[in-house]
Amino acid sequence: MKLDLPDGRQLDLSSPVVMGVLNVTPDSFSDGGRHDQVAPALAMALRMIEEGAGIIDIGGESTRPGAIPVSADEECRRVIPVIEALHRRSDCLISIDTMKAEVIREACRAGAMIINDVNALRSEGALVAAAESGAAICLMHMQGEPRTMQNAPAYAAVVDEVTAFLRERVAACLDAGIPAGRLLIDPGFGFGKRLADNLDLLARLPELAVLGLPILVGMSRKGMLGQLTGRDVGDRLAGGLAATSIAVLNGAVIVRSHDVAATVDAVKVAHAVRLAAQAAARTS
Repeated sequence: MKLDLPDGRQLDLSSPVVMGVLNVTPDSFSDGGRHDQVAPALAMALRMIEEGAGIIDIGGESTRPGAIPVSADEECRRVIPVIEALHRRSDCLISIDTMKAEVIREACRAGAMIINDVNALRSEGALVAAAESGAAICLMHMQGEPRTMQNAPAYAAVVDEVTAFLRERVAACLDAGIPAGRLLIDPGFGFGKRLADNLDLLARLPELAVLGLPILVGMSRKGMLGQLTGRDVGDRLAGGLAATSIAVLNGAVIVRSHDVAATVDAVKVAHAVRLAAQAAARTS
């Protein structure tokens, strides 16, 4: 499985890829304010690349529950200098974590090759901007919007509903002229979902393979881990590695993490077990 990139390259997804999280915001849920200047942000990105990240995902607007939206101008002010600096220093793939058309355009001009949109290109102009960019695109499921998504999420059948939503957004992309080779899907763990919904999605992640697209997941430091372990945000590494390993066993090929070195090791083990299981199934 491969992902088409705008410069003609393809990202090989035969082995899972770790996407390092770089929040250049003052208010992200786990690391707000630590990397909101170019120098520390660049240093952190280079460190994650050294630790094994294949993608750096740069975000300038917090999407934590209760987050307050920021303007496109402010978001660009935060992310563009960091993207430009990283693009000059490294050929590592850069992803822009945004919902806004203007930010998509400016970030891709600056060097981003992947658009990671928690709103699945539903914001005004986002679908057109993404289509024109040539970038790869991750379409994520979210019930509601960040400010209110955890107030009262509800599903009759979460896996079916998430799959149907993602199928509709994939169809919208295809209709807009975006080929399937540029698309990823993300079930959106923690985005408008109860603990039971998150666990159901994780256990039944292989069912999303019906869409025929690579699966990206973000389990790192999520609230569901706090609910399960009682740990604060900074103490959820072990739980996050367990959830990420399960996701890889169940088919995820890109995993988003704040803790790259540990995640790279966990993913290698989980992927080896998955390959062994596949080999056993072929010979049985």
